[in-house]
Amino acid sequence: MTSVRTRHVDEVPDKELLARHSQGDPHAFATLVHRHRDRMWAVALRTLGDPEEAADALQDACLSAFRAAGRFRGDAAVTTWLHRIVVNACLDRIRRKSVRPATPMGDDATFDAVAPKMPDPTDAHGVALDVHSALAMLPFEQRAALVLVDMMGYSVDDAAQVLEVPPGTIKSRCARGRARLAPLLLHHRNRRDSRNVGGVEGGGLP
Repeated sequence: MTSVRTRHVDEVPDKELLARHSQGDPHAFATLVHRHRDRMWAVALRTLGDPEEAADALQDACLSAFRAAGRFRGDAAVTTWLHRIVVNACLDRIRRKSVRPATPMGDDATFDAVAPKMPDPTDAHGVALDVHSALAMLPFEQRAALVLVDMMGYSVDDAAQVLEVPPGTIKSRCARGRARLAPLLLHHRNRRDSRNVGGVEGGGLP
């Protein structure tokens, strides 16, 4: 069997890497994880809101994917399959702890990476704290749907594949989740709007 290292890594499709791993290639799975680790990490971090818990969930997910590679059916993209495993690992950790994820207390770089892009970047730290805290108050199903669609940029159909539910269910979960988040984050919108009052365009002082 030809090792994945005999070809440039970018030339090897995800499904082939997974197949090569199942056939015993010692480098294929590491190559696959290296390719997708950043987005897998983002899914875990944004779903759990705690860097330590997210790191543990990602480790659990990688181990599960390593063991389950031979059962990959190929009816979805490998990224979809991987993210499904990450989401399930996050859910497992929440179930085991039987408590809501804690608001992260990491460094500014962590918060900036996961915070929504706001007009005033100096607000990113505080916004991220509030977003994670608000997300933690949602049922897991709504939180996972919002993370995939609103934070990761998944289409409704792709998110439905990850969570293995109909697209209509994703739309419903996102709508209910956004409705529950809106009052929790309303003060950010009000503060942003108040800064626009009396601005240059309105004839006031800059």
